[in-house]
Amino acid sequence: MVKTGSIQLNTNGNADVHDITPQVAQVVRSSKVKNGTVTIFCPSSTSALTTIEYESGCVSDLRRLFEEIIPQNREYAHNARWQDGNGHSHIRAALLGPSLTIPFVEGNLTLGTWQQVIYVDFDVRSRQRELVLQIIGE
Repeated sequence: MVKTGSIQLNTNGNADVHDITPQVAQVVRSSKVKNGTVTIFCPSSTSALTTIEYESGCVSDLRRLFEEIIPQNREYAHNARWQDGNGHSHIRAALLGPSLTIPFVEGNLTLGTWQQVIYVDFDVRSRQRELVLQIIGE
């Protein structure tokens, strides 16, 4: 069985991090699929998904890491071409990735105790985002 759902987000950009674990769990529960996998996908080239312990220290460390390895103020060919200032956003999102797949059993996500699903918007401005969730199982 395949079911498709979505999550709506309003983001602030600039490495804005959202814990979407409750929304993902709700979409899985409402699908009525008991066992399977859920794939979360962000149809955006300037945002990404991963898991982390969602607490202020880890979130701050993640933001700092991206600024250290892909700084906003570096010259990017993308910026030279489009003058939109978000070249770093595209590279950061590509490094982290646009999708995440999580198994679930008896309707419950199989995340670890300190593991939450996060969405990171790296763009340089506020956005309205829609994530696509595809649930496959029985």
